[in-house]
Amino acid sequence: MASLANEEAEVFGDGDVDVRDLARRVARLEAIQEIERLKYRYWRACDSKDPDAFRECFVREGADIDYGSGLGGFDDREQLVELYSKLALRRDGNRWLYNDIHHGMHPDIELIDANTAVGSWTFWFMRVNLADGVVEQASLEYRDRYLVEDGKWKIQSSHVTPLTGVNFPIPEGANVAPGPAVPK
Repeated sequence: MASLANEEAEVFGDGDVDVRDLARRVARLEAIQEIERLKYRYWRACDSKDPDAFRECFVREGADIDYGSGLGGFDDREQLVELYSKLALRRDGNRWLYNDIHHGMHPDIELIDANTAVGSWTFWFMRVNLADGVVEQASLEYRDRYLVEDGKWKIQSSHVTPLTGVNFPIPEGANVAPGPAVPK
């Protein structure tokens, strides 16, 4: 059985380690992880109906958002937050009319420099739409651009390309879960 020192020597060659190179590589991995966490926070904010957390995922100015023919395009995060709030926070008494599930997967993040990155994601979406009595399902591809603003990664640009979609009626008598707690 090889010793740990022998295993390290095999990995690092003659034992000379370029610490600066390792630091750059670790910083790159940390940046990619921060961007992934940003996107997950964005989707979690959508599902939990949290407009403030949703807003904080985007740059303050200069946004370039295109969610296609269903939701449209935006050049300002406040326009997007306004539409999000109108849809996500719509309710009938003590129940939400739209309950969403956002699932992003297969991230492919590329750092352009220390403050800029691009990424693509495969996305699966489901909405229980009580306003219209349907369940909506869709899959999309996201193409994003990320910038560092005030020391944190933010979404600067996000464009979606629809892949698949289907809507079907909620069956009569279906037990529909209420979704997130409704504020009092």
